[in-house]
Amino acid sequence: MKFAFIIDPLSKLDPGHDTSVALMEAAQVLGHEVWVTQAEKMMVVKSQAWALLEEIKLTPAKLIEGRWQVSEQWYAVSGAVWRSLEDMDAVFMRTDPPVTIPYLYATYILDYINPEKTLVINSPNGLRSANEKMYALQFKDVIPETIVSQDKLVIQQFVEEKGAGVLKPLGGKAGEGILFLEAGDRNFNSLVEISTKWGREPVMVQTYLPAAKEGDKRIILLNGEPIGAVNRIPTGSEFRGNMAVGGRVAETEITAQDRKICESVASKLQQDGLYFVGIDVIGGYLTEVNVTSPTGIREIDRLSNTRLGEEVIKWVEKQRKINS
Repeated sequence: MKFAFIIDPLSKLDPGHDTSVALMEAAQVLGHEVWVTQAEKMMVVKSQAWALLEEIKLTPAKLIEGRWQVSEQWYAVSGAVWRSLEDMDAVFMRTDPPVTIPYLYATYILDYINPEKTLVINSPNGLRSANEKMYALQFKDVIPETIVSQDKLVIQQFVEEKGAGVLKPLGGKAGEGILFLEAGDRNFNSLVEISTKWGREPVMVQTYLPAAKEGDKRIILLNGEPIGAVNRIPTGSEFRGNMAVGGRVAETEITAQDRKICESVASKLQQDGLYFVGIDVIGGYLTEVNVTSPTGIREIDRLSNTRLGEEVIKWVEKQRKINS
């Protein structure tokens, strides 16, 4: 089989951390061709999606004494060639957020892949419909109390009622721009003004969950089923657990409440073609649904002695056999 990955430049990827690299390695280990491209290297010709693709050969990372060890030269690519993306059996859209206008245009190009010939993960229509903050709001039975507003007074009233809140930019990633809001903070007005761009852009505000101190659990879902999890724990005075801001990772289990949350979101994810997803859970509440380039596989594999990348690729193999 042939797999194409739409990713950020290879030089920007961390092979010991990035889930995209873990998935590419898994496809290679299982005997498939692996090709890479970038969103800006795609086009539509005669109503068909094409990309400037390079075949990649990877030197897989090795788990040694509890750490991923990678070669200095961990990949080699062949000369780039224009190919129809329908020549591929599966295409993984793994460009990191934020979701910008060029990103949206890339999803429009992916619409011109015949789904009967090629599986796109995740569905371009699903990517457009699933803002990683807003998407969770439809699962009201499993989320913390949440508002979305650009109105400073509305936000102030919510925080005063709850005592504290967490403000999240709707287009943020990796913990960027997330703020802890507390009633009576002398900087409150300025924080809200800057975050909402002076009332022009809505933000999400969730009631603060004290359980955040114990960790922000990332659960990986494959076609709606949980296949692994890792806990991300804030360090020092930081209240965010995101790995990108220094959160440490720890082994964790998928609890009965976690499974209830997964069951709540599964059918909607499947309906929207969101096959590979990372949900965030704090204190038994769903806080975010990550669909663009969810990460965590490397950490889960390292801590739990799993091979989630291979599980994902084997699932793709099965889907292609069913549809062929």
